[in-house]
Amino acid sequence: MRTIKLTTGILAILFSTVSFGASIDHVQNLSMEYNANPAQQGAISAGSSPYYNPAGLMQLENGNYFGVGLQLAIGEEKMEYDGKEYKADLMEPMPNVSFVSKNDERAWYWTLGGIGGGGELEYEDGVAGIGFLTDLEVSGISPVTSVDNNYAEGSNKYIQSTLGRAWFLTDKISVSAAGRVVYGMRNLVTEADLTLITSETESISMDSERTAWGYGGQFGLNYKATEKLNIGMRYDTRVVLEFEADADEKYVNSLLGGTFDLLLGNGDGYFGISDFYPEYADGAKMRRDLPAVAAIGASYAVNDRWNLYAGGNYYFNKDADMDREVEEANSNYENGWELATGSEYWLNDKWAWLIGINYAYTGAPEETYDDVEYALNSIMLGTGFKYRQSETTEWVVSVANYWYEGNEGIYSEDYGTTENQKYDKSIVSVGVGLTKKF
Repeated sequence: MRTIKLTTGILAILFSTVSFGASIDHVQNLSMEYNANPAQQGAISAGSSPYYNPAGLMQLENGNYFGVGLQLAIGEEKMEYDGKEYKADLMEPMPNVSFVSKNDERAWYWTLGGIGGGGELEYEDGVAGIGFLTDLEVSGISPVTSVDNNYAEGSNKYIQSTLGRAWFLTDKISVSAAGRVVYGMRNLVTEADLTLITSETESISMDSERTAWGYGGQFGLNYKATEKLNIGMRYDTRVVLEFEADADEKYVNSLLGGTFDLLLGNGDGYFGISDFYPEYADGAKMRRDLPAVAAIGASYAVNDRWNLYAGGNYYFNKDADMDREVEEANSNYENGWELATGSEYWLNDKWAWLIGINYAYTGAPEETYDDVEYALNSIMLGTGFKYRQSETTEWVVSVANYWYEGNEGIYSEDYGTTENQKYDKSIVSVGVGLTKKF
């Protein structure tokens, strides 16, 4: 049997799998309109364009626009191994704020909100790696005979603030440029009681917080091809993030703990959570970047009431360092992509109906799946309504459902177990947004 690799883990739980979108950590549901119609890359909208098509802001009427929104993500993450399910419920609010000031010569824009990760998860009965530990053997011996009182919780959040400017190059072409700052937080609290082969019971635990600041740029181009057709493009640069951990940890520090460390750990004479996830060890510094994103989309006015949309995103996962020093498998990430289409139909002067669909390919191969991360491909269907309360006030209410393609890891291939671990999840996002012109 192979020596335990870092990917097996015991109880670490900063689950990137909460993320919406096709990147490993990135999210794209940054506005309420996206929640109803995810094909926003070529849209012209005061509430949506600051996030997805900032160069297109030059097509707005002159004025100041303030936008605010709140989504509530509700769902379930689930793992299964050896006939047992391990579940965690998700209920996470996701706010966003934007401001646009536009005149004939230029438009300034600012956004604040989430850009990566997801929310908080709590696995009261542990995770799949718990049952897996008792099936592992070293030289024909199972060092851990049982795991009890296991518990894990964690969160994975990235907050961004972007400030930029848009301007015309010609009557039909406008461009934008912006700077961005990102603050990342990846937190972990975990504990378990291990019954060892000597019949001793040892407790291990970790309380770790990883944080990082990063900076990047955003560049856009908008082409108003005709009165009916608009094309938008955007490139978000990679954000380099070097996380540093601040942690308290309890080890197995008996003689047997030292023996375990020689077989399974890092050779420091102690055995604990950090032997599986050294990026969370106290003082550890590790890169986990947000990949660059290229986006393109178009909107087409069929008539005065009906607009059609199409768009896509491409994520440069291969060019981002994402804990590669910790998990060799992460170097196998492929680039991710997603495609979307949608519609907006004005029922009357006050109400519009929005609908859209998105398919996301993450680029994460099966060998990257474990308790910490399983970035599954998904289909998202969204719908909602716009309500034009007045000439200066517009509301959006929306709901989106994400169906994920359940998949298996590779325990049997790597460790000779009789079956693989299985992963699945489901998420619904509901939201309301307001855009006010001054």
